[in-house]
Amino acid sequence: MTAPTLSAYPKQVEDLVPAARDLAAQLGTVPSRNRIKKELHVGGPKADAILAELTRTPLPAPPVDNGPAPEPAAEQTAGPVEPTPPAPTEPGPVVDPPPVADDAPPAVDPQPTPAEDPGTNITSSPARPAVVWPVVLLALPAFVAVWSGWVGLGGLTGFGVVHPLPGIWDSLSLDTAITLPIGVETYGAYALYVWLSGRVPARARRFAKWSAIASLLVGALGQVAYHLLVAAGVTVAPWWITTLVSCLPVAVLGMGAALAHLVRSHN
Repeated sequence: MTAPTLSAYPKQVEDLVPAARDLAAQLGTVPSRNRIKKELHVGGPKADAILAELTRTPLPAPPVDNGPAPEPAAEQTAGPVEPTPPAPTEPGPVVDPPPVADDAPPAVDPQPTPAEDPGTNITSSPARPAVVWPVVLLALPAFVAVWSGWVGLGGLTGFGVVHPLPGIWDSLSLDTAITLPIGVETYGAYALYVWLSGRVPARARRFAKWSAIASLLVGALGQVAYHLLVAAGVTVAPWWITTLVSCLPVAVLGMGAALAHLVRSHN
């Protein structure tokens, strides 16, 4: 491709636009700025002005070669065939659809219920809670052993028969040794229930957790102390064991009151 011959005098932009359009038609697209400078031998400012003119006016569409025209098909030797008229159809009655209210809900395709679905014959049964009577059966022997151990330790540490209502009911007597298993073990079981129930505030659950663990550990130590003292033939417990055992009712009272307060709190 050769550029147009230019004279010694520089041409104006409007004189170079036709040559630029011919170049764009040959390329099939708007030439770049460098291509215009190279083909038309112009500087940067004139190339910008020519490019602006090309983009402002549409480019001539390049000629499309559709190839040789197809030859007309040979005429059929047979005579013209008359088209078969369509069979008359009688239109049916037109039924207008019922009016739909503006606030009517959208129609929903009915879904088959489990009873109507022939592919599934499985019916869900309600979950049955686990039985608890085996736990009661297992706890009875442990309760007897724990009860006897605490009562025996209470006898070795000064707990015994007292008359709680002197002058009112002199015949009424009470063995204070039973307060140890009732207080320590009952509180431990209840605190364990509160901890594992998950239906109490976080503070109550945390307090129930640690107090239940402490109560069960104290109960285990009390059973160990009683059996060691009996095995050694001791009839009176040492003073430090007596001191610790005598503080248990007060400790259980404080922990029970604190746990009841935390369970009823809302935070």
